[in-house]
Amino acid sequence: MIFRAANAGDMGLITRATLENLNWQGAGFHSEDIRREPQFAHYLSTFVAPGDFGVVAEEDGLPAGVCWAVTLPASDAGYGFVSDDIPEVSVTVFEPFRRRGIGRELLAHLIDEAGRRGCSAISLSVEDGNPARELYESLGFTVVGRSGTSDTMLLRLG
Repeated sequence: MIFRAANAGDMGLITRATLENLNWQGAGFHSEDIRREPQFAHYLSTFVAPGDFGVVAEEDGLPAGVCWAVTLPASDAGYGFVSDDIPEVSVTVFEPFRRRGIGRELLAHLIDEAGRRGCSAISLSVEDGNPARELYESLGFTVVGRSGTSDTMLLRLG
C-alpha cells in the first residue's frame, strides 16, 4: 500500500468518494447531485484551496481510498462544521479494500498532516448507524454537536 498526498488531479477520485459517502446505505445520489447541490458541492469545489489537504491510498496502481480535509466558512458550513479554522474531514475506502485497516491508516496520515500544518483540531460528521463511528471514536474523536440524524465529531490536536 502506498500513501501519497492528494492533489487537484484527484478530483475524479474525490467525487467518487463523496458519492460513496452519500450512498453508504444504498444508491440514491448521483454525481450530478454532488455538483448541483451546494451542501455537497463545497466538499469538491474548494479542494485544493489554501488550508485543504488530503491523502490517497493506492495498491497496485488502484485507488484503495482517500481522506481529505477542507476548511469551509460558516457561511458555507459543511455537515461536520465546527468553526472557520477547523478543517472538516471526509474519508472513503473503496471495495474491495474495506475491513483491512486502510481507513485507520488514511486518517492517521491526515491527522499527522493536520498537526504539521498547525491545526488545533479536525472535525467530521457521521450518520447514525454508520460503522465508521467506532473508528472515529477509537482515534479520539468526540461528539460536539448534532444535526438531524448525524453527529458532529471533533478531534483536538496537539
